[in-house]
Amino acid sequence: MPAAEWVPLRSVTMWLLLQSLLLLASCLPSAAAFPKGCYPSEEEGLKTFRCSNARLTEVPRDIPNDTNKLFLDSNRIPFLPRDAFRDLPLLLELDLSHNAIASVESGAFRGLAEHLHSLDLSSNRLVSVSKDTFSNLKAKVNLSNNPWLCDCRLQELIRTVDLAAGSSGGIVCHSSAQEEHVGKAFLQVIADTDFCNVYKKTTDIAMLVTMFGWFAMVISYLVYYVRQNQEDARRHLEYLKSLPSKQRRSEESSTISTVV
Repeated sequence: MPAAEWVPLRSVTMWLLLQSLLLLASCLPSAAAFPKGCYPSEEEGLKTFRCSNARLTEVPRDIPNDTNKLFLDSNRIPFLPRDAFRDLPLLLELDLSHNAIASVESGAFRGLAEHLHSLDLSSNRLVSVSKDTFSNLKAKVNLSNNPWLCDCRLQELIRTVDLAAGSSGGIVCHSSAQEEHVGKAFLQVIADTDFCNVYKKTTDIAMLVTMFGWFAMVISYLVYYVRQNQEDARRHLEYLKSLPSKQRRSEESSTISTVV
């Protein structure tokens, strides 16, 4: 084949090969879009995304939205913001264990109520979480190994969530208003203590004390007002006695009418 014909043919072949590679690359998920240490896979027929031990400090944004199982365990995530998982409507399992999560914003799990059946928040730094955080979730939740404050808020939370089997014993009082509760399993403590009832009694007593204080102030003011008026009237009567008799009788009548 003449050299003049070979060069254009080679150029066309290279161009077609380049186009094929670009098309193939566009059809495959871009590994560069994932944080370092994260990768997609398939386990037991379920699409899985693993970011275990990836040194993450926040929930990744580029998680495939068809993910069924998400592993974010053993990272450094301190906080779960509102709508953190809103783009994952098919999520079945979510593992957030062994992080530094100390705060979970209400609405963090919004959008997961329909499919999520397993949520692991064990071994974090949770002290207190609103019951509304898990509103409408049907998932089995693991809350063990966190430094919980045992109070009415935790009691309401435990009554709201469906605890994962075998995890309830790991919910231990790290702190409490009553020192004897510290170090005990929460379910053991609430068998004898109703934190919400104690809180209600304390609130009622505080309200009674406040009302009594205001009542005492009103009574004190009334007593002061009456005594002050009496003193003013006495002084005025003494002044009248010092006046000539005719003028005194006229002033006394006016004073008595005023007092009455």
